[in-house]
Amino acid sequence: MACRISELVIDAADPDRLAAFWGEALGYVELGRDEGAIEIGPPDAGFGGPQPTLVFVPSSDPRTGKLRLHIDVNATDRDQDAELERLLALGARPADVGQSGTESWHVLADPEGNEFCLLRTRLQPL
Repeated sequence: MACRISELVIDAADPDRLAAFWGEALGYVELGRDEGAIEIGPPDAGFGGPQPTLVFVPSSDPRTGKLRLHIDVNATDRDQDAELERLLALGARPADVGQSGTESWHVLADPEGNEFCLLRTRLQPL
């Protein structure tokens, strides 16, 4: 038996702001709060379900350098262009990490500057 990812923990200057952004982006709901940390996840499954939850932990440590891990997302109910517009309206912004401009994905940053990619392929919702 192998292990699987149950949650991703992300340092945040403003956990409420990031939880709100990622909750809207992914269709997640707040699952709980503990000592300033906020956990969000799928509304019907929560922790331990088929998708990992996200936990935003308060941190005042400044980010240094490139992120060593980033999140990739795919639209489930619209094409990539429509999803890009939706994410930008939620507060994402384009990010430059040295891409050539010919990629099939868009590099974005969440409200705290954490890079993530919007991939082209539409996935079936879970």
